Amino acid sequence: MGGRPCIRGLRIRVTDVLDLLAAGLTHDQIVSELPDLELEDIKAALAYAAKRIDHPTVAA
Repeated sequence: MGGRPCIRGLRIRVTDVLDLLAAGLTHDQIVSELPDLELEDIKAALAYAAKRIDHPTVAA
């Protein structure tokens, strides 16, 4: 998937899940849209995103 992080070996990118959440879909709607996903996968995608942006930035 172009080096982008995916959900537990599936061909579903973390950004795909985040985009669906940002569009207003509920967790249940996302699982219906992507039946290989489980609710825990959505939580894992959110946790991954939170950890990736939780770092200090230095302003010059």
